Amino acid sequence: MFAQPVHAREPQGLAPDTDRESMIWIPGSDFVMGSDKFYREERPARRETVGGFWIDLNPVTNAEFGNFVAATGYVTASERTPDPAMYPDADPSFLVPGSLVFTKPPGPVDLRDYRAWWAYVPGANWRHPEGPDSTIDDRWDHPVVHVAFEDVMAYADWAGKELPTEAEWEFAARGGLEDATYAWGEEFAPGGQAMANTWQGRFPWENLAGDGYESTSPVGAFPANGYGLRDMIGNVWEWTASAYSLPHAGIGKPSCCQPRPSDDRAANRVVKGGSHLCAPNYCLRYRPAARQSQPLDTSTTHIGFRCVRRAPAPAI
Repeated sequence: MFAQPVHAREPQGLAPDTDRESMIWIPGSDFVMGSDKFYREERPARRETVGGFWIDLNPVTNAEFGNFVAATGYVTASERTPDPAMYPDADPSFLVPGSLVFTKPPGPVDLRDYRAWWAYVPGANWRHPEGPDSTIDDRWDHPVVHVAFEDVMAYADWAGKELPTEAEWEFAARGGLEDATYAWGEEFAPGGQAMANTWQGRFPWENLAGDGYESTSPVGAFPANGYGLRDMIGNVWEWTASAYSLPHAGIGKPSCCQPRPSDDRAANRVVKGGSHLCAPNYCLRYRPAARQSQPLDTSTTHIGFRCVRRAPAPAI
């Protein structure tokens, strides 16, 4: 049975400023986590248990993040000059405020070299997703991007929330379906309907935008899952609180969505859900079981987040 969005009277223990119109209660349960069908880092499929929690209906938007910045004066990592001591081998030209931006090449490229489509762009940040000449004036309802782990933790602390664990995130993304390939079932586009914002065409140079979007999309532009949650799959990857580890030996190849592979996995966090850059010819990771390792200090044009509250269940 699918859980439904709950807008009941305020449950005991839930912060009084919680906007229950924007959070959904997910009852805890056990479920099949991971997958044996796709990439090695998802294996093995196994039973896990999570407790109940509230989770944001949507990924945090530019408007919501803007409210946080306006209230606190917070400056994101991509807006600050990197500390040279942390990057002793870096080209000095990169030691300026900026972030990683996806840049579509003009034609086919070697898929073994992510540098063909990722570039560190000075001046790129959450306000200027593609660089200093870009804006979010028409994207206030899109997920915020170019947020490093410390940025999302700062937002969560301000909002009185937390980041979900990987298990909580995956359980919520599955929407009540047991061990399904996608968040909505086994068919990628049932009846020809696009269910998430992903890449159509040959990555990274041909994006047919068959789902209506070539980059990020407004939150809620695609159908919600069985729990009523939007954009759990596609649009942007989402940070979790879980440190990256492998449930078995073997790493698997880096994906289109991992612009800077890192061997220091203990210092990385898991990101989930895939993004608008995930394509079946290279990165079939728009599935609940899919996962990537993300360096804490790295922000990109396709990673965002949503938050949770762990509080008593709502009174019915």
